[in-house]
Amino acid sequence: MNKLLILTVMISLFISVDMAQAGKTGNRQIKQQKRIHQGLASGELTPGEALRLEKEQQHIQKTKQEALKDGKVTPKERLRLERQQNRANRHIYRLKHNEKAK
Repeated sequence: MNKLLILTVMISLFISVDMAQAGKTGNRQIKQQKRIHQGLASGELTPGEALRLEKEQQHIQKTKQEALKDGKVTPKERLRLERQQNRANRHIYRLKHNEKAK
């Protein structure tokens, strides 16, 4: 379990540092990262759920990097990123509020 937690923290640090240049979309992704970590710390998320959400955030980051390769995010690329972040937001909410077996 400690290895999973360390991996989660490492992924989030990688994303957070890289997001500093990404503007509005980056701020949103940083907020989602904080929600994931808060959920893991409070027990609302299991380590496996947190890892799955982190991987989703990593995928969004890769999409963003692809969009920024030419130095500009087009409206179509921005829409795609917003949709991915909306989906990730719903996933975070659902996993933080699901019934856990006690």
